[in-house]
Amino acid sequence: MRILLNALLILLLVLPSVAQEKVDTAMVSRIKKEGFENSQVMNILGMLTDVHGPRLTNSPGYKSAANYAKAELEKWGLQNAHFDYWDEDFGRGWYLKKFSLHATAPVYFPVIAFPKAWTPGIKGNVQAEAVYLDIQKEEDLEKYKGKLKGKIVLFSLPTPVKPGFEPDARRWEEKDLLDMANSGPTEAFRGRRFFAPTEPQRLAFKKWDMCMKEGALAILEASPSSRLEDGTVMASAATVPYPPEAPFEGRLQSRSANAPKILPQVVVSAEHYNRMVRQIQQGIPVKLEIALETEFTPNEKGFNVIAEIPGTDLKDEVVMIGAHLDSWHSGTGTTDNASGSAVMMEAMRIIKSLGISPRRTIRIGLWGGEEQGLIGSRNYVKRVYGVRDGENIAYKPGAEKFSVYFNMDNGTGKYRGVYMQGNEKARVVFREWLKPFEKLGASTLTLRNTGGTDHLAFDGINLPGFQFIQDPIEYFSRTHHTSMDLYDKAIEEDLKHNAVMTAAFAWLAANRDELFPRKD
Repeated sequence: MRILLNALLILLLVLPSVAQEKVDTAMVSRIKKEGFENSQVMNILGMLTDVHGPRLTNSPGYKSAANYAKAELEKWGLQNAHFDYWDEDFGRGWYLKKFSLHATAPVYFPVIAFPKAWTPGIKGNVQAEAVYLDIQKEEDLEKYKGKLKGKIVLFSLPTPVKPGFEPDARRWEEKDLLDMANSGPTEAFRGRRFFAPTEPQRLAFKKWDMCMKEGALAILEASPSSRLEDGTVMASAATVPYPPEAPFEGRLQSRSANAPKILPQVVVSAEHYNRMVRQIQQGIPVKLEIALETEFTPNEKGFNVIAEIPGTDLKDEVVMIGAHLDSWHSGTGTTDNASGSAVMMEAMRIIKSLGISPRRTIRIGLWGGEEQGLIGSRNYVKRVYGVRDGENIAYKPGAEKFSVYFNMDNGTGKYRGVYMQGNEKARVVFREWLKPFEKLGASTLTLRNTGGTDHLAFDGINLPGFQFIQDPIEYFSRTHHTSMDLYDKAIEEDLKHNAVMTAAFAWLAANRDELFPRKD
């Protein structure tokens, strides 16, 4: 009997801690009504993509999108809207003014291709013969010496094209979500590790070096197999070749103000690249016509867009939501990550429309330089809240008043729950917050860490920072960093749902009696 009474006592002691997480269901209902019935998320998305995209950091597109976002936030009544400049230079801006690539022999066809970011241009329309570097070992370099001057070089191996037996787009099934819920925390990313150079890396550098010294006109590479083919082009930054032994910290990027001279570089769809390789291997000359006009803008500091809804009695304490505003350049940066930026802006609009001020200040951060290593969010966190040095964290004054940060950056997919980043204390809070969204498909909590985006800047110094679990849709199969990252790939109902959930989470966090719990 005593054992039973003790068990009941323990249960009674536990239950209040759960019950104390209050959810203002009336306010959540108001948020849902505004977000589902009067949504502006697709209008915002269209402006960021169709009008201002792509948004390579420090490019004219990024700056015009930032001006638009700041103006919209101000129009809705947010305060302290400003450009948050970094302490460090980002490098040069870059944009594409003109590009075309055509095969003129043995038969004409327009080539599906896109230049790499920060590639130099080519003066005028130029016709040149294509050469395929069929190099398997260092000795093979000799047969191309004296044969590359003025040529367009097919640099990479062909990309195998495979039938698409698996669906391009999918949603998480119950078994997937259950696996997430049952998994423990995963290792947090702490930066790049240096691995010993391999022979393929050494050979690749020798190929680059030879092309430069021989005076090649331009470099073509096949779009990689990490994305579906079907004419999709995955293009990122132009390569600055370095010997693989060179330490990472000493390497300049193509965006760097003092970057070394590099060759013009273009990524070609796998199917068209492979076609040209086959023709050359059959001894049939391939001739191309290329026009590539680019422009660099001056080296300068990057910046984020910051704005806020001031709090009342707890205004010095801060809840943040955010997403990265920058993108790559071959599409319009819709799923990566105008969708996240539009959702976060819409969440702030929804909250502001309520006509009631939150207890804590709710702040939005639209980050630059995410694609180059979370530069914008990490710079902000370092300046405002603190910095990690190995296992040691040096906090700035005010870090103790930071509550929580919510991020979106995994495409257009619907929120299905939250990655808790190993913070078990968050479970009891999120479990209650998710209840109004269970019937909408959002109920999963996982201790897993998820990487690669801006919540890591906060989590890296043990401030609560979270990314939502999202349906993968076509993100890593099709749109991520590709020419197919376009407005039409966005799903309106998913983005409405995400904006409503973000607004609700931000409001609930801002009005808790306590700051959001931190992990040990």
